[in-house]
Amino acid sequence: LKPVFGVKGGDATMTAGNSTPLTDGASMALLASEEWTQLHGLTPLAYFVDSETAAVDYVNGTGGVNGADGLLMAPTYAVPRLLARNGLTLQDFDFYEIHEAFASVVLAHLQAWESDEYCKQRLGLDAALGPIDRTRLNVNGSSLAAGHPFAATGGRIVAQLAKQLAEKKAQVGSGTGQSVRGLISICAAGGQGVTAILEA
Repeated sequence: LKPVFGVKGGDATMTAGNSTPLTDGASMALLASEEWTQLHGLTPLAYFVDSETAAVDYVNGTGGVNGADGLLMAPTYAVPRLLARNGLTLQDFDFYEIHEAFASVVLAHLQAWESDEYCKQRLGLDAALGPIDRTRLNVNGSSLAAGHPFAATGGRIVAQLAKQLAEKKAQVGSGTGQSVRGLISICAAGGQGVTAILEA
């Protein structure tokens, strides 16, 4: 496939095959207290534990491409803060849902978190966050497979991960007291990033 983005540069790699298709769609995720769900006879699929946002100045920032952070790199900043606040490591998850605006975004985030240099110089950490188990990453396909309906993608990712966690919890058995956990990482327009932890 011919590159469709970055065609002015010599290293153009964005094609219709590794970029999310713009699709029509809608999504819904119901956030409620445990008391409300009991009152209405509903069983939660998962619990929304915590979230963190970040933004990068991709126009005037330092480092990165053309002297700035990449437009879609904000989640790399949000994830370590979220992990630290919850006493977790990047490896403490059963599932990872990393939004694929482009396939290269997921690869760039993973490479950043595995890089001592990036984590020390850009994120202010002592060392890299380390690798994740790739078999737990976007296990049912993410935006490349499902499409990217603007303003609905985040809700779709939350709902998809909640369903995966509920299914995994049913396999593990709710009587064991063992929780299953998932990490969401979403890049967004304007240099924004939204991350969250869900548990079942």
